Amino acid sequence: MVTSSSNPQMKRIVQLNKKAKTRYDQRVFVAEGIKMCQEAPKEQIVAVYVSEHFLAEPKNQEFLEDYPYEVVSDKVFAAVSDTKTPQGILCLVKMPQYSLEKLLGDFNISKDGDQPMANCPHLLILEGIQDPGNLGTMIRTAEGAGVTGIIMSKTTVDIFNPKVVRSTMGSLFRVPFYLTDDLAKTIGTLKKQGITMYAAHLKGKLSYDQPNYCSACGFMIGNEGNGLTPETAALADQYIRIPMEGRVESLNASIAAALLMYETHRQRR
Repeated sequence: MVTSSSNPQMKRIVQLNKKAKTRYDQRVFVAEGIKMCQEAPKEQIVAVYVSEHFLAEPKNQEFLEDYPYEVVSDKVFAAVSDTKTPQGILCLVKMPQYSLEKLLGDFNISKDGDQPMANCPHLLILEGIQDPGNLGTMIRTAEGAGVTGIIMSKTTVDIFNPKVVRSTMGSLFRVPFYLTDDLAKTIGTLKKQGITMYAAHLKGKLSYDQPNYCSACGFMIGNEGNGLTPETAALADQYIRIPMEGRVESLNASIAAALLMYETHRQRR
C-alpha cells in the first residue's frame, strides 16, 4: 500500500494533473472516477490506483478483477486527487492520437460530390476555448449529436486537463479530435476538401436553422469572451446567427455549439 504522498508514483500523478507539458512529454493523462475508468479502453490504461475505502466496497472489487491495481491510503489518495470529494479510483491512460485524415474518414469530395451521409463530415472547430467545463461539455454534446470530429487551436484549453476529462463523461474516448498548430492552414485544407465552414457571427444574416447542413460542414466556435478572431472568422464560408430576445447579446459557447450540432443532427436524420 502507498502511504506517502512523496512516493514517486504519487508525485507523478500530481504532476500529470497540474502540468500539460508533463502529460505530453509522457503521452499519458489522469482519468479519475469510476465512470471514467470504466469508459477508458483497457488497452490504453497504464495503471490503476484505488483508495482503501474504495477497495472495501465489494461491488468495486468486482470491477477491479480485470485490472492490476495499486492500493493507496485514503489520506494520500485525497492529497493527489484533483477533486474535492474523490471517488477513490483513478487511472493513467495513454493519450489517443488522431490525424486530420482520420477525422475525414472515407470522405473525398474530389471522387464523388454526392457523399453518403455516413461518410459526410460534421466537424466542430474550436478557437481559444478557455473554460475546461465548456470544452468537456462540447465534446460530450458532440458525441450525442453525431459529430465526426473536433479540431482545436493551440490556444484552446488542453483537452487532457483533468476538469475537461471529467466533464466529457467518457466521450473523450470516443470522439476523434485533432490539435492543430496552425488553425488557418487546417481550415484551408478542409475547405479544399469541399467542407463548408459556418460561423455564428453578429454579421450573420441567415438564422442558424436555414442553411442545409446535410453536406460536409464545420462549425467554428470562438473564445467565450471574444469569440472568433477576425482572421479566423474571415475564413468562414457563411455567417449565421442565433436569434436573441431581450437584452442577451450572445450565448455560452457550449450552448451555441450545441444548437448548431443538433440542428445538423436533425437535418441528417
